[in-house]
Amino acid sequence: MLFNSYEFIFVFLPITFFIYFYLNHKRLTEASKGFLVFSSLFFYSWWNPIYLPIILVSMIFNYGIGEVFSKDKFTKVSKKTVLWFAILSNITLLGYFKYMDFFISNVNYITGENIGLYHLALPLGISFFTFQQIAYLVDSYKGETTEYDFLNYALFVTFFPQLIAGPIVHHKEMMPQFAKTRNKVKNYRNIAMGLFIFSIGLFKKVVIADTFAVWATQGFDVANTLNLFEAWATSLSYTFQLYFDFSGYTDMAIGAALLFNIKLPINFNSPYKALSIQDFWRRWHITLSRFLKDYIYIPLGGNRKGELRTYTNLMITFIIGGLWHGAGWTFIFWGFLHGIALVVHRIWSKLGFKLWTWLAWLITFNFVNIAWVFFRAKEWDDAMKVLGSMFSLDNIVLPFLSDLGIEFAGFVANIQGDYFTLVWLVAGFIISLLFKNSMQLIRFNDKNKKFSTTTIKSIYFACLFSFSIISIYLSSHTEFIYFNF
Repeated sequence: MLFNSYEFIFVFLPITFFIYFYLNHKRLTEASKGFLVFSSLFFYSWWNPIYLPIILVSMIFNYGIGEVFSKDKFTKVSKKTVLWFAILSNITLLGYFKYMDFFISNVNYITGENIGLYHLALPLGISFFTFQQIAYLVDSYKGETTEYDFLNYALFVTFFPQLIAGPIVHHKEMMPQFAKTRNKVKNYRNIAMGLFIFSIGLFKKVVIADTFAVWATQGFDVANTLNLFEAWATSLSYTFQLYFDFSGYTDMAIGAALLFNIKLPINFNSPYKALSIQDFWRRWHITLSRFLKDYIYIPLGGNRKGELRTYTNLMITFIIGGLWHGAGWTFIFWGFLHGIALVVHRIWSKLGFKLWTWLAWLITFNFVNIAWVFFRAKEWDDAMKVLGSMFSLDNIVLPFLSDLGIEFAGFVANIQGDYFTLVWLVAGFIISLLFKNSMQLIRFNDKNKKFSTTTIKSIYFACLFSFSIISIYLSSHTEFIYFNF
């Protein structure tokens, strides 16, 4: 079920909300949790019920391992061995569905064989709930989880706002919130804040991201050739599409969770304002960055074993991060590029060099934009098509000389663009660089300045929501980009 669908907005979400709080009002706490788990599994199954057993088996297995750690009675098998077995089991499940065809394709290429591909459909959200449960296993191994109840664990894994595409949450930051008595009754401030941020996210997705998606899709997947302007418009369109799509999803997830008095962690903090690649990763997909740091980079040794080992650990971490996003060499190369950039940044910082702020931003943004080309391209040739045209002076079409009697072809015609495309690209820069982000607008982490409903905010909410609902009606539903990861 999509957040940007009428079924979710007008049926699933309100029904789940009212029944959950009705059961809590009747002091049926366990029933309310059970209902929320059931609703979340229904939400998950809406896409394809055949994959429901996968998440159920995954939950039962990982809960069982957590139970083993809680008893802390190991004789023949060490605790660390059990942890590694559990982690490898999770990775095997993810690898089978996500990477089997990629592995077979590479074996065929190397050996010249013709092994048949499985053509497995990727179960929705498997990358996210797998990483979330791996984090749970490691935390349990360290003794950082304190309660072991299957219903609570099922709620931790399946809570529908963050089930499909994150944020990736820790058991210790979620379950205490469900246990609080005051969170079992409706909180009208949280409801107002949740609806406000949900509307911002919905607008980001269906109005902004889906507009950019047209030009990005045409440039990457349809056009055979691109001129200079079309290539840059293609790359920038995807850069903005990806941000407004995924941050829009996260806003909707945070907003929906707030309706149930649950605070999910912030996942984006104006990443395109970053002045370095390190700063970018502190702002972009923050919960994934946290996972990569805590469960890959630091266990590898982090920065504790000398500079060369630090650089190696950074490279390994981001290559794994690239592979996690997708089964393809373009994703791996994207991770490799970010690893190299972080190594260069670390060396540059150690040498004590500093750049002007505007230059630091320009270099960072353009690196991120260029790297996204590999992230988006389905094939290596698609990436080369876009990048080659971005840095080629051949076939330049100038749009502004028609008044002089010089006629030129449409300067962005190959991506179905026009002058309107330029307006949207400028708007993308203005919104992402000059405006406050959604978390700042609602003062999400500011305990001294709580969110309050005003007439202006109410009108703002109504306009965003109404315009988004109309946009959903006028256009076909599109899945969120990160559903594919």
